[in-house]
Order: sequence, then structure tokens, then C-alpha cells
Amino acid sequence: MTASRAQPLMIADNSELAAWCERWRTLPFIAVDTEFVRTETFFPIAGLIQVGDGEQAYLIDPLAITDWAPMVALLEDPQVIKVLHSCSEDLEVFHQLCGAVPKPLFDTQLAAAYLGMDFSMGYSRLVNALLGIELAKDETRSDWLQRPLSETQLQYAADDAIHLADIYKELAPRIEQAGFTAWLLSDTAEQSAVVGLQQDPDQAYRSIKQAWRLRPDQLAVLQRLAAWRERESRARNQARNRLLRETTMVPLAQRQPDSLQDLARIEDMHPRSVRQDGQQILELIRQGKAVPQDQWPARLPEPLPADANKMLKALRKVGQAHATRLGIAPEIMLRKKVLEAMVRTGYPGGPYQLPDELVSWRRQLMGEQLLQVANGTQEGNDVG
Repeated sequence: MTASRAQPLMIADNSELAAWCERWRTLPFIAVDTEFVRTETFFPIAGLIQVGDGEQAYLIDPLAITDWAPMVALLEDPQVIKVLHSCSEDLEVFHQLCGAVPKPLFDTQLAAAYLGMDFSMGYSRLVNALLGIELAKDETRSDWLQRPLSETQLQYAADDAIHLADIYKELAPRIEQAGFTAWLLSDTAEQSAVVGLQQDPDQAYRSIKQAWRLRPDQLAVLQRLAAWRERESRARNQARNRLLRETTMVPLAQRQPDSLQDLARIEDMHPRSVRQDGQQILELIRQGKAVPQDQWPARLPEPLPADANKMLKALRKVGQAHATRLGIAPEIMLRKKVLEAMVRTGYPGGPYQLPDELVSWRRQLMGEQLLQVANGTQEGNDVG
């Protein structure tokens, strides 16, 4: 099992994959990337798995492999750091492919932010910044399910694995020296933990944009539509918006059409949805309208008013001050959803509490101070 760095090694056999996974489990880290297709499906379809060990790129053909147990053991081996970049979709690919996600996980995009580089730094920019290499973008929209893959595709994929390993070699010592390794691994562990957790279809209506505008009786209709859309998208392996566009759902709940003609007049309603599922959509609307008043969902919270901006700004200053002191990109110190969740615990008059969304090292580092600022006992830019 030897190969030059310049020539990627293709793995399309179960026994060969098992042998390489056994070898990779002896290493301190591996770089991992995926190429996949998800244009119209609910679940991503893996087209290629790339592994880099710091010297060589390996390209695993998921269309040929049938036994993923060795890969699962590798992905879950606590002694081998798995290096990925901006990996939320990659985690979904692995979960769908083999029921496991990489851990422990070192996300190079997050690591760059911890080191004060731009927040959400793209892979090409990071490669250029750290390695001085300009990446070609020819294959970013490529069809990774075609066979055979072109030489250009294979080289593009191999380069990703090689560069990702080199980036890790640059970033990991800096993260360790700055004392951020445990924080970063804590963040990525939280990210991995939620992969594969299925949304309760009956709660899917809460995620629909503009749903807060609806009355409880209209929410009863939206709840039926959103639950059906969630279940059917999974069952058919079809993208939610291909089944029923989200932009149509609030208007459907408001106007409640009772004929295919009226349904087709809903703005942004795709003719395919009317043709394939129109009668089902009308039935769901009828069911929603028939829900007894005592079973209507409660109104959803409105967006925070402009008056809350002063409190949000004061809390944000706490994170910004710590970020400046530590040299971390301020966006990862306190996310917007955490700040808004905290304001909602007591708005408008208080007292305010720490929200469940504030966890781990952030809660330890800033929790008490955020409470003091929110409840008026400390200025936001005083980090002590």
C-alpha cells in the first residue's frame, strides 16, 4: 500500500478500504473531505470520499463500497483527529452513508476564526492565505455521480485532501499554543452531536419564515402542511422546496384555498406541486381548518422589536471585548441566536437569565458577566 503524493490512490474495494482504515487508525490525524450531490434530494448522495494523511491522497468510491464498518471505526476512533473544513454538510453525508460522523473533529474554518482570521473563511481563501496556492474552481459544480470520473475531477478531489492536511499542520500548533484546542473540539463536538437528529414533523411549522405573522387558527393549517412536507420529503427523498416551496406556506395558511384553481393562484406555487399533490394539500388545509380552537397552536414569538437593540448591543460588547483580548474573530464568541435567546428570557423589563443556548466554555467565560450587564450592574465592555 504505497503510492506517491502526486498520484491519488483510488479505493473501490471493501477489503482494500478495510486495510487502509486500519493503517489510518495508527495516525494522529487524517484530513477528510466529501463530494456529493444534493440538488433535488432530501438526503445528500455521496459521490466521492477523500482522505489525506499528510503525504498522500486517497479517493474512496462510495458507489462501489458496500461494507462501511471499517470506516465507521475510523470515524469514531477517539485517538485520530478528523480534519474537515466548514463541515456541516460533510457530516450529513457521512451520517447518511454509514450512520456515523467524524469525531473528534477539527474544523479548519473554525480554527481560522479562533486565530483571528476572517469568520466563515472559504476553503480557497484559506489555502491561499496559509499555503500560497491558488485553487482552480472548475469542478465545484461537477457531477460527482458520473462514472468514470474525469482526470480533472480526480486531481481536484485529491488536491483538496492534500491541502487540507497541510492546513491542519499549519493551524493545529497555533491553536494549541493559543490554548484554544479544547474550546474548538468542544464546539465541533456540539456540532456533531446534532447531526441526524430528526426534526419532529409536528414542530416543523415553527421553522417556517414569517410564521409568526399567523393567527392561531392559521397556524393550525400551517402545522398540518409543514408536518406533511417534512414527512413526505424524507419518505420520497425529495428536497422540501421541490415538494412544496416554503414561500407558499404562509400564504396557503392565510388564504386557505379550497380548489385546485385557487391553489394554483398562490404566489410562487409550482405547477408540479399542484399537479402531483394538489388534492393532498387541499385536504391538509381542510384538516387544519377543522382543528378545534382548544388545540390551536399558540402564536409564535415575534421578532425582537427595535427597542431591544440597545440590550443586544450591550450583550454583544461583552463577546467583542473578550474576542479582542483573546485575538478571536468576534462572530464566534457570541452568536446572534444566543444573544436573542437571552434577551427573550426577560424582555422588556427583566430580570434576565442565561439561555440554554449558552453552553460549555462560553457559559463559564462570560455567563456571569452577561447576567450583570443584562440586569444593569455592569457595563458591557468591562471584561475585568
